[in-house]
Amino acid sequence: MRRSRTTSVLAGAAALLLAATACSSGKSSTSAAGVHAVGATYNAGLNGVVNASTHQGGTVTYQLSSTPDSMDPGNTYYAFMWDFSRLYARALTTFQPAPGQDGLKLVPDLASGLGTPSDGGKIWTYHIRPGLKYSDGSPITTKDVKYAIERSNFAPAVLSNGPTYFSQYLVDNSPKYQGPYQDKTGGLNSIETPDDTTIVFHLSQPFADFDYLVANPQSAPVPQAKDTGADYVKNVVSSGSYMFQSYQDGVGATLVRNPNWSADSDPIRKQYPDKIVVQFNIAQTTVDQNLIAGNATLDLAGAGIAAATQATALSNSTQKAHIDDAQSGALAYVAISTAVPPFDNPACRKAVEYAIDRLSAQTATGGDVHGDIATTILVPTVSGYVPYDQYATTDHKGANSPDGLAAAKAQLAQCGQPGGFSTNLSARSDRPNEIALAQAVQASLKLVGINVSIQQYPSGKYFTDNAGAPAFVHSHGIGLMMMAWAADWPTGYGFLEQIIDGKTIKASGNSNLSELNDPAINQMLSAAIGNTDSAARVKAWGDIDKAAMEKAPLVPLLYRKDPLYRPDSATNVFVTPAYGMYDYLNIGTK
Repeated sequence: MRRSRTTSVLAGAAALLLAATACSSGKSSTSAAGVHAVGATYNAGLNGVVNASTHQGGTVTYQLSSTPDSMDPGNTYYAFMWDFSRLYARALTTFQPAPGQDGLKLVPDLASGLGTPSDGGKIWTYHIRPGLKYSDGSPITTKDVKYAIERSNFAPAVLSNGPTYFSQYLVDNSPKYQGPYQDKTGGLNSIETPDDTTIVFHLSQPFADFDYLVANPQSAPVPQAKDTGADYVKNVVSSGSYMFQSYQDGVGATLVRNPNWSADSDPIRKQYPDKIVVQFNIAQTTVDQNLIAGNATLDLAGAGIAAATQATALSNSTQKAHIDDAQSGALAYVAISTAVPPFDNPACRKAVEYAIDRLSAQTATGGDVHGDIATTILVPTVSGYVPYDQYATTDHKGANSPDGLAAAKAQLAQCGQPGGFSTNLSARSDRPNEIALAQAVQASLKLVGINVSIQQYPSGKYFTDNAGAPAFVHSHGIGLMMMAWAADWPTGYGFLEQIIDGKTIKASGNSNLSELNDPAINQMLSAAIGNTDSAARVKAWGDIDKAAMEKAPLVPLLYRKDPLYRPDSATNVFVTPAYGMYDYLNIGTK
């Protein structure tokens, strides 16, 4: 995901209820549901539920510094939207809403149980709960799940965000399926719906992580009769506990309780607030100030307070008690284009690897509170991580150290650019910490003669129109791109595949910003996910990490941590390791 997930893989069917008795300020208690409830202290939300409450009523307000890529569950790839969309879009499976390691447990959601594999893992069967209804009262069937996957994976000209796993691994139709907007008569034969509660997936090879794959919102049902393609975001039909009352592009949305949602068929959701308001395009420092003043409930982006706010908040004991410094499970990095000259020459890419001062990058975002210095693609919280440093320099200082400066200049000479060159670096304009990282990168590359011009673009269109659109990248000479990435699910494959597999490169909504397309690495990924030996799979992820770094497609900067702020008014607040931010499913207000 574009910017959270973690390591140990736990699976089971029992869901943890968030119903909890309110706890007194500053004291710990255990709720009736067995949730460890804690008071408001620094990092209290990492392993406990802060302000646990069953209070119903009030309005929860989220603010966001830009806009989402989309609130359409089939057309989004930001981690915060995968988290938030569960309020109105039920996938086949999801992660248990719980703090700590319990939050990594995969549980059935729309489905009545986890999947049943057959044919060596090439066929997966699910049954959905009977009697489910949309917010308009119409029945939910498995045909709607199938249609949701068809529209989200096979219509890139209409819906370009989101991953491409289904289109990569489902058995191809013959002739190749062109998606529901072009193919009005056909269908995807590799997904069968023998009845309204059964769905069967036929894969081209075994896929060990399939239960995790169907936890992404692309498996949330969409009624074909109500689908308006790119405009569906304006009238999303809810399958969750809340539904849209209004949506205004670029401004925000309001959600209210879904009257056709039933707690009897949904053991993990509650309907605590009367209303949920989302406000877009609020400057990050203003979002921070509103949280501190109690004028907003949570920052939807879940990327942490800005460095300017952090300095004051962490030195103020009262404000610090409202902060959780969460391991986001994300890697902040600089993607290096393998297609934009002179970076089509591997030696020029390696010059950047040696030149970037990662210590100064860490300092630019406020120090280690925002993350540890990274040297690998995989983050330490994902299975398969192996520590190593392919492009080591003294104290990670890059060109600010004698060995880093010499190594970078040697690579520049090898790629025919001994005096350096000029290039463009893209970053998201509404993310102050990302701009700070970009400026640190710019300064260290200048030391070896690489002159960088920073180009800023809004988060909401960064992947559809700018860094994630290869034609734009090529025509604008964007050789370097700021990026933050987290696993789609907590395994090495869920982290690596969409950012280094050549098969994932798309014309829009691309996450493989480097456009790395190495046949050997592509094959290593495919072979590993089809391996039924779990130990061999875990080892393979580390091997693939090293093989990719040999090609120098990106410069790891930080294993990210994000200082999240929760005001006193927010209830049922905890960090979920599944998304690396607060779990939005049952947030309430006093």
